Amino acid sequence: MQFIPGMLVKSKKGRDKDHIYVVINEDARFIYVADGCKWTICHTKRKNKKHLQIIKKIVCSPDADDKEVKKSCLAI
Repeated sequence: MQFIPGMLVKSKKGRDKDHIYVVINEDARFIYVADGCKWTICHTKRKNKKHLQIIKKIVCSPDADDKEVKKSCLAI
Protein backbone atom coordinates (compact mmCIF):
# COMPACT_ATOMS: atom_id res chain seq x y z
CA MET A 1 0.00 0.00 0.00
CA GLN A 2 1.62 3.22 -1.13
CA PHE A 3 0.44 6.57 0.16
CA ILE A 4 0.85 9.53 -2.20
CA PRO A 5 0.40 13.16 -1.12
CA GLY A 6 -3.04 14.39 -2.17
CA MET A 7 -4.97 11.14 -1.75
CA LEU A 8 -7.97 10.73 0.56
CA VAL A 9 -7.72 8.29 3.47
CA LYS A 10 -10.04 7.19 6.26
CA SER A 11 -8.91 6.53 9.83
CA LYS A 12 -9.63 2.94 10.94
CA LYS A 13 -8.44 3.20 14.55
CA GLY A 14 -8.16 5.70 17.34
CA ARG A 15 -10.25 8.49 18.73
CA ASP A 16 -10.78 9.86 15.21
CA LYS A 17 -12.12 6.61 13.75
CA ASP A 18 -13.98 7.07 10.40
CA HIS A 19 -12.59 10.59 9.94
CA ILE A 20 -11.54 11.60 6.41
CA TYR A 21 -8.08 13.11 5.83
CA VAL A 22 -5.81 14.13 2.95
CA VAL A 23 -2.27 12.72 2.93
CA ILE A 24 0.32 15.50 3.21
CA ASN A 25 3.59 13.65 3.74
CA GLU A 26 5.01 10.19 4.42
CA ASP A 27 8.07 8.80 6.18
CA ALA A 28 9.23 5.26 6.98
CA ARG A 29 6.57 4.48 9.60
CA PHE A 30 4.04 7.32 9.74
CA ILE A 31 1.71 9.22 7.42
CA TYR A 32 1.08 12.90 8.08
CA VAL A 33 -2.50 13.92 7.30
CA ALA A 34 -4.66 17.05 7.43
CA ASP A 35 -8.37 17.81 7.26
CA GLY A 36 -8.22 21.57 6.78
CA CYS A 37 -10.10 22.32 10.04
CA LYS A 38 -8.44 21.07 13.21
CA TRP A 39 -5.43 19.56 11.44
CA THR A 40 -4.03 22.09 9.01
CA ILE A 41 -1.19 21.68 6.54
CA CYS A 42 1.20 23.46 8.91
CA HIS A 43 0.05 21.35 11.90
CA THR A 44 -0.51 17.82 10.57
CA LYS A 45 -1.68 14.73 12.42
CA ARG A 46 0.69 11.77 12.56
CA LYS A 47 -1.00 8.42 11.90
CA ASN A 48 0.37 4.90 11.72
CA LYS A 49 0.20 3.45 8.18
CA LYS A 50 -1.73 0.39 9.29
CA HIS A 51 -4.47 2.57 10.81
CA LEU A 52 -5.41 4.22 7.51
CA GLN A 53 -7.51 3.03 4.58
CA ILE A 54 -7.17 4.57 1.11
CA ILE A 55 -10.44 5.99 -0.25
CA LYS A 56 -9.47 7.76 -3.48
CA LYS A 57 -6.16 7.86 -5.27
CA ILE A 58 -5.59 11.57 -5.97
CA VAL A 59 -8.00 14.35 -5.00
CA CYS A 60 -5.83 17.37 -4.13
CA SER A 61 -2.65 18.67 -5.63
CA PRO A 62 0.38 18.21 -3.34
CA ASP A 63 0.70 21.99 -2.94
CA ALA A 64 -2.95 22.56 -1.94
CA ASP A 65 -3.94 25.03 0.78
CA ASP A 66 -6.16 24.40 3.83
CA LYS A 67 -9.30 25.59 2.04
CA GLU A 68 -8.85 23.07 -0.77
CA VAL A 69 -8.06 20.27 1.70
CA LYS A 70 -11.19 21.04 3.74
CA LYS A 71 -13.34 21.06 0.59
CA SER A 72 -11.95 17.64 -0.46
CA CYS A 73 -12.54 16.09 2.95
CA LEU A 74 -16.13 17.34 3.16
CA ALA A 75 -16.98 16.18 -0.39
CA ILE A 76 -17.12 12.52 0.68
